[in-house]
Amino acid sequence: MAWLFVLGVGVFAGAISGIIGTRSSMILLPVLAIVFGPKVAVPIMAVSAFIANAGRVVVWWSEVRWRAVLWFSLLAVPGAVLGAKTLIAIPDAVGNYLLGGLLLLLIPLRYWIRGSKIGSKPIHLLWAGGFIGFFTGIVASSGPLSLAAFSSFGLAKAGLIATEAAASFFVFGAKATTFRQLGALETETLIHGMLVGGSVVAGTFVAKRLLNKISADHHDRIIDITLLVAGLAIILS
Repeated sequence: MAWLFVLGVGVFAGAISGIIGTRSSMILLPVLAIVFGPKVAVPIMAVSAFIANAGRVVVWWSEVRWRAVLWFSLLAVPGAVLGAKTLIAIPDAVGNYLLGGLLLLLIPLRYWIRGSKIGSKPIHLLWAGGFIGFFTGIVASSGPLSLAAFSSFGLAKAGLIATEAAASFFVFGAKATTFRQLGALETETLIHGMLVGGSVVAGTFVAKRLLNKISADHHDRIIDITLLVAGLAIILS
């Protein structure tokens, strides 16, 4: 019964992600944390996000700006590895508060990164990648931050979505590999991640026709509300 609920939320999260262009992880993480616990939820989401981003890269291959992907990934990949190791090392009792608090912190951080033009030069994108990669290693996703960084680098629309997906593909690949090496991504967890990823992809197709009907202001408000609810749900669970 719990799995039917999780997969249903996955389809819903994929639909929301397809409409507003942000990560389904923010919706799924509190649900997975309640059902499986925070330390299992994050590896599940790592596999799910890896699958979802691989699909986006295939679809938007011609729009990917590989130079931006390279600069971002140089520090983002090792940062994600370090973040994943940090998550595994912290006590279980701290997990919910850390994950929930970091999701709440995403709300002001994404506006600061977007407004400060942190990624306007390659070297800025490099350092932003290191910080965001570490952040992503701990939480299920920091999509709003990476989107803000690539937007500051001058990318928009299809190029923004494609390039961020390509960078996230490498980041989540490194994250999932680290979890596997540390014994936090067992075969059962891997299968769970694949099932969740499939439900998210299904939801994305449901929302395909609605993608361009949400204004930028509404997009920002939906992301803020999603982060707020997700963060509080994990802390209070």
